[in-house]
Amino acid sequence: MAEKRDYYEVLGVDRNADDAALKKAYRQLAKKYHPDVNPGDKEAEAKFKEATEAYGVLSDPTKRRQYDQFGHAAFEGGGSGGFDYSGMDFGDIFGDIFGDLFGGSRSRSANNGPMRGANLRARINITFENAVFGCEKELEINLKDECNVCHGTGCRPGSSPITCSKCGGSGQIVYTQQSLFGMVRNVQTCPECGGSGKMIKDKCTGCRGTGYTSSRKKIQVTVPAGIDNGMSIRIRDKGEPGKNGGPRGDLLVEVNIARHPIFQRQDMDIYSTAPLTFAQAALGGEVRINTVDGEVAYQVKPGTQTDSKIRLRGKGVPSLKNKNVRGDHYVTLVVQVPTNLSQEAKEALRHYDDIVNGGDNEARKRKGFMGKHK
Repeated sequence: MAEKRDYYEVLGVDRNADDAALKKAYRQLAKKYHPDVNPGDKEAEAKFKEATEAYGVLSDPTKRRQYDQFGHAAFEGGGSGGFDYSGMDFGDIFGDIFGDLFGGSRSRSANNGPMRGANLRARINITFENAVFGCEKELEINLKDECNVCHGTGCRPGSSPITCSKCGGSGQIVYTQQSLFGMVRNVQTCPECGGSGKMIKDKCTGCRGTGYTSSRKKIQVTVPAGIDNGMSIRIRDKGEPGKNGGPRGDLLVEVNIARHPIFQRQDMDIYSTAPLTFAQAALGGEVRINTVDGEVAYQVKPGTQTDSKIRLRGKGVPSLKNKNVRGDHYVTLVVQVPTNLSQEAKEALRHYDDIVNGGDNEARKRKGFMGKHK
């Protein structure tokens, strides 16, 4: 007889593995090697039995202590080829396994109770300023309402739903599967009635048995100040109708914000650039800067260099949590170099250059003249 492998090696776990790790390892092996998955495969059946025996010992605290102390010798002489399966509880594991293999579940509940309707999704486009200050937008979408002919029953007036003959009104179908350890009970949602437990024999002509009619409706969307691109606005009870008396779902409106030609946003702060003339940069003075609140006056200091940054406090984006809190506006000042100068302007700049550089210009001119005639 072949020598038995170590139980920990069979399950592929560490000797200090806890109950959760043991169960997870065994469940994976059981799904892989179960005879119902591998019909007629003797090798797979042998591996399944080996894994089951290993899990049966290691999942039992008393048997695990005995195995850790004496090894396989602790169970020699028991039933089932040296190992006694009696007293072992595989119910939850095999219920999960058979549910995965055959589309069922041990604990799946019926769907004939009140169920909340599904959420609907939509999208709106707004401007940069709309996002900063908030706005009202109108959205047109298809919404379902209770059929005014059958009042949501789905039945032709004068008739009523009948009990599903397949599940007997429970909304569930019970299956049993034969395993190596006896019968395993599994529960599935009834495919005939979808879990409602009822069937509509005479369907309403107004809604074709659905209980609802669809129509185009206009929804008013309040966009809060400070909303950012990609965020969604939740409008309660504007989604799909619920089932069996359940509440409606919600409408989730995603916001798409258009790019601004001047401003860029980062969280609650706004960034932009502003031009400065050479004279403004050198002499200082008042400049006009565009913000989301309109133009503001700012005093530039004399000798301001290009790419200098200034901060306009409270001119950014409002906080979604506190409307009284706003971010800041950061402006990069860029000195503009003129390209098309008049003759008068050129003479003025030359005069300025002569004044700033003193006699150095004249010296350079004389040196250049003497060099040509040397």
